[in-house]
Amino acid sequence: MVREQYTTVTEGTQVERPENQCVYEIGIYGWRKRCLYLFVLLLLVILLVNFALTVWILKVMWFSPTGMGHLGVTADGLRLEGESEFLFPLYAKEICSRTDSGLLLQSARNVTVNARNSEGEVTGRLKVDAKMVEVQSQQFQINSKEGKPLFTVDESEVLVGTDRLRVTGPEGALFEHSVETPLVSANPFQELRLESPTRRLGMGAPKGVHITAHAGEVQALSQMDIVFHSSDGTLVLDAETVRLPKLVQRAQGAAGNSQRLYEMCVCPDGKLYLSVADTGTTCHENSHICL
Repeated sequence: MVREQYTTVTEGTQVERPENQCVYEIGIYGWRKRCLYLFVLLLLVILLVNFALTVWILKVMWFSPTGMGHLGVTADGLRLEGESEFLFPLYAKEICSRTDSGLLLQSARNVTVNARNSEGEVTGRLKVDAKMVEVQSQQFQINSKEGKPLFTVDESEVLVGTDRLRVTGPEGALFEHSVETPLVSANPFQELRLESPTRRLGMGAPKGVHITAHAGEVQALSQMDIVFHSSDGTLVLDAETVRLPKLVQRAQGAAGNSQRLYEMCVCPDGKLYLSVADTGTTCHENSHICL
C-alpha cells in the first residue's frame, strides 16, 4: 500500500505535523481485481483456441505457399490435381486437362453444361443423363479437325457435310418424308433396295433419273401401277433384250405364220398388247382389247 502525505509550509517557518494524517490508496483491489484477472485469463484462452483452430484448418485444407492441397495457383490460373467434387455451381472461363491425359466430368445423376447471355438467360444447354443426351440450342454442329462442318442441325434442316453417308443398320434407313440426294448406292457386293411398303415410291429429277446396275439386274415391283413419265423427252430402254413376259397376247393372224412372230400394239391409254404378226399390221383387228 502506498501512502502520500501533503504538508504546506512557508520557507523559514516550522510547522509541526498533525497527528491525524490523510492516507490515499492507489490500485485495484477486491472483486475488481479478481474480475480483471479472470478477463485476462479468458482472453488468453480464446487466443489459444483461435491459434489451435487456425493451425487445424491449415493442416486439414493443406494450405501451402503455392496453393491449397491439390489446388495450385499458377500464372495461368488454377491447377487441380487428382479427383475433385463440386457441391455447388462452378463458373469458369475455360476448363482443360493436361496434355497427357483426358478430361472426365462425372456425376451420380446427370451432367449439365449451360451457356448464358449477359442477362443471365440460358442460350445453350448440354445435358447428359443415364438414358439420353439432350442438346438445347438454336443450332448443333460437329466440325472436323480442319474446321469443316460434318453434321449441322437447326430448326429448318439437317446437313451432313461428309462425302458419303453410310447407314449400316440391317433395316436400312427410314424416311417419313422426301429425300433429296444426288446419288444413292449400296456397298460393293450388296443389293440396293428402295421400298415403300404401304404407299407410293417416286423418283424425280429436272434433268433425268439414271438407274444403273453394273453387275446384276434391276427389278421394279409394284402392287398397282408402275409409271415412267418424261415431261420433255423420250423413255429409253437401252439393253440387248427387253422382255415383257406378261403382255396380253392375241393369237390371231395368218395361219402360215409358223415362227410365231408378234407385233407390239399400243392402246390410246398406253396399254400394251401383242398381236400375231402378218404381212400387214393386225393391231386394228385386236383393238377391242383396249376397251
